[in-house]
Amino acid sequence: MNYKILTADQAAALINNGDIVGFSGFTPAGSPSAVPDAIAKRAEEFHQRGEEFKIGVYTGASTGNMLDGSLARSKAVIFRTPYQSHSDMRNAINNGEVAYFDMHLSHLAQELRYGFLPKPKFAVIEACDITDDGEVVLTAGVGISPTICRLADHIIIELNEAMPATLRGIHDIYEPLDPPAREPIPIRHVSDHIGSPVVKINPSKVVGVVKTATPNAIAPFAEVDEVTATIGNNVALFLENEIKAGRIPKEFLPIQSGVGNIANAVLGSLGSSEHIPPFEMYTEVIQDAVIGLIRKGKVKFVSGCSLTVSADVMDDINHNVEMFKKHVVLRPQELSNNPELVRRLGLITINTALEADILGNINSTHVLGTKMMNGIGGSGDFTRNAYISIYTCPSVAKGGKISAIVPLVSHVDHSEHSVKILITEQGIADLRGKSPRQRAEEIINNCVHPDYRPLLREYLAKVPSGHTPLNMNNCFEMHKAFMETGDMRQVKF
Repeated sequence: MNYKILTADQAAALINNGDIVGFSGFTPAGSPSAVPDAIAKRAEEFHQRGEEFKIGVYTGASTGNMLDGSLARSKAVIFRTPYQSHSDMRNAINNGEVAYFDMHLSHLAQELRYGFLPKPKFAVIEACDITDDGEVVLTAGVGISPTICRLADHIIIELNEAMPATLRGIHDIYEPLDPPAREPIPIRHVSDHIGSPVVKINPSKVVGVVKTATPNAIAPFAEVDEVTATIGNNVALFLENEIKAGRIPKEFLPIQSGVGNIANAVLGSLGSSEHIPPFEMYTEVIQDAVIGLIRKGKVKFVSGCSLTVSADVMDDINHNVEMFKKHVVLRPQELSNNPELVRRLGLITINTALEADILGNINSTHVLGTKMMNGIGGSGDFTRNAYISIYTCPSVAKGGKISAIVPLVSHVDHSEHSVKILITEQGIADLRGKSPRQRAEEIINNCVHPDYRPLLREYLAKVPSGHTPLNMNNCFEMHKAFMETGDMRQVKF
């Protein structure tokens, strides 16, 4: 290998105050760790001398403690986009220390190319192999790697020797041309490969290679409980009935599923259903449940952007990589979340709501309208273009003190025009072909927790006449009751 070998500290020393850095990966999968942690330590040294040191940060999506966590704790971030989930970064954003702009994940790469956002000076990429002629084999996540490698002036490679070079062939790297030269993306089936198994870079841009040995270890999600299991079963029941009614083809359609405990429960229910045939997935995050369904023969093929799996599952993939290459492909998020492909392939999309309202609007991002949780991620990419868009959530939180369904969401990420189905552990609300007042009645009757049904019916009864049942005088009274008393059930409409 003809590249200069550096320590993480030596690589970090190349990055200066005000530089903009793009990082590989999508979730902690495929995200570099040694170099960003060293950048954070460099920032602390500057701050101890009373000198400024902050960088702009682009990633594919959320990252791990060594990237988002370290940089946030070291107060080393000017701005951050497009998605994060680390508590330290979240706190820095909500405290106003970090300028955060929330973006649809499919938009970031192209908006960087369009010049809408500042160009990255450095790209820091985790790889399991790199050749002298500039072929980079990524690890467990792709994200925006192809675009930032092409746009950046300099590239730092974290060569992760804990990830086998045999992963070559599991990736499908493709960048669309920009308008007016853009052509249709030629993916007609979930399993199509249209690009390269490697990211091809200019070798002269590589300023150094940092060797690491960091396993792809994602903390496992919580075990399925009664609430999440019931939500999963309700999703499966809804889809079974759609097949029986002929509204979904009998051979089924590809599934997109969000990430987290509810998503795991939903996938488990789909995998256990005798009435849902083996299916394909076109999604962002491939988690443990998906790999289990591949082994069971329930998932035939999955296209995603990352293998966000636990250490044991990643070890299984690494030791059986040739088998998994027949069932898995990893793409840039510009493809995994591409609206053109979502609509063409006819995806059934299943995402989790932080908050919903009786009109069918969804809040995915903000607690009480002001505190950023994680970001919109890819949910908007999928929801607006889905064959059927489904949102799930528990009906209550905080031991019943919060209703996940309110008169009006405190922040709108997905409007009533895009949300077709809402499912909680209480039941299923089918919002298709219904007026706003009909949607409100459907949601209250089927999805709201019994403690809150009388309250929401009381609110609805006091709404003035009009097309949309909205009372501007008291639509946020449940939120106010929680802020004042700690319990939404104390609301007075």
